[in-house]
Amino acid sequence: MDRIAQLKKFIGKEFTESPSPFMKWLNPIVVSVEEGQLEFQYTVRPEWLNPMGNLHGGVTAAIFDDVIGATMFSLNEKTFIVTVNNSIDYFSTAKENDNIVAETKIIKRGKQFVNAQCEIWNADKTRLIARGTSNLFKINN
Repeated sequence: MDRIAQLKKFIGKEFTESPSPFMKWLNPIVVSVEEGQLEFQYTVRPEWLNPMGNLHGGVTAAIFDDVIGATMFSLNEKTFIVTVNNSIDYFSTAKENDNIVAETKIIKRGKQFVNAQCEIWNADKTRLIARGTSNLFKINN
């Protein structure tokens, strides 16, 4: 089964067949899937909070990095694509039990490098929580 079809069969459900143990721990619900474009929903859990009771910036960055990784998976490349760097701006936060949505898209796909964007929103997409870009490198295994 191609990777897009594998992802699409989870639309509206938890992505329990991820090859990433970390993604399984984050436990996203697949909202939409297109080649190079994903939307996942997450529920903010107590262990994701900072001491002020807000979504921890490190968890936000982890979601950002992991969902971009899944976006690379959707490209059906024969190589692994690894993160070179992430640049994230934080605009707002979320609280325990809030639903948040991460949306990705490929900005540029070259022979060796890929540039991707991720935005993380509150559930109804009226408040941007974070936005950033990632540069990734294709490696042969």
